[in-house]
Amino acid sequence: IWLREFLKAHQGGLVVISHDTGLLEETVNRVFHLDANRAEVDVYNMGWAAYLAQREADERRRKRERSNAERKASALLEQAGKMRAKATKASAAQSMMKRAERLLEGVEAERRADRVARIAFPAPAPCGKTPLTASELSKSYGSLEVFTDVDLAVDRGSRVVVLGLNGAGKTTLLRILGGLDRPDTGEVSPGHGLKLGYYAQEHETLDTSRTVLQNLHANAPQLTDTEARSVLGSFLFSGDDADKPAGVLSGGEKTRLALAILVVSSANVLLLDEPTNNLDPASREEVLGAIRAYAGAIVLVTHDEGAVHALQPDRVLILPDGVEDLWTEDYAELVALA
Repeated sequence: IWLREFLKAHQGGLVVISHDTGLLEETVNRVFHLDANRAEVDVYNMGWAAYLAQREADERRRKRERSNAERKASALLEQAGKMRAKATKASAAQSMMKRAERLLEGVEAERRADRVARIAFPAPAPCGKTPLTASELSKSYGSLEVFTDVDLAVDRGSRVVVLGLNGAGKTTLLRILGGLDRPDTGEVSPGHGLKLGYYAQEHETLDTSRTVLQNLHANAPQLTDTEARSVLGSFLFSGDDADKPAGVLSGGEKTRLALAILVVSSANVLLLDEPTNNLDPASREEVLGAIRAYAGAIVLVTHDEGAVHALQPDRVLILPDGVEDLWTEDYAELVALA
């Protein structure tokens, strides 16, 4: 929120590169669109929402122009083909063919559809009524007390959002719930049939010395090589991409790999720490759709208001105090501060 308000109030020029569409909607009045298909930069002297609408209108116009040009060129070529058989009309036929070529040269190639990861979280494995319970958790780092006496019962299919300012211990709590860290006091108790899926904000669950394919196999050994590559393909890892070491991946690629691992997990409790970070707008929408559709339990840490809206939480846990409450929209204004 602070950054957004600062940029809105800034009197000088701004050049912004961001996946945060909310930030773009409120701060920019001009968009430079790098069109990889046409190898050109289109300049839109308008805000973000208007740009999206105008870009689609431009593509519809280009599509109509392509269709008309192709139809006219086809008719010219057909007529030229008939005329070439007659020596007296060979010159006219040649002229028609050149006109057809010029028509097709003047239209832009059809835009390739943007590649987007297709994301659907797994059908949750059967479990008991309360698959995960945390009791009286406390954590400190040296003299810095992060939180004390935090209790949380994650019921089957429940949806919990964890809120708090930076440094309140949200990521630490998820690491403890996921077994990556230990509390100073208290305990985490797995319930009947618990299968955890943990998405780490910093991707520390990935083995950077292993390849993309090996990371997926390590978490889903039941998959054949062909099946694993098919899953990775749906997350835009095609061909040799699957054989890259995870350590050389970009932030967005690591995010996609971590999400792919969740997809094959059959988890019934998902711990999600900022799952929309590093994602382009289209991939973010895929993640939000997956959150909406998932039938298992979710414990979510996020500053993305759209992610909370997709979650439709039934409860909120506020750190560092460990206060738990039923979710109401009154808590929504705290999300961006998280």
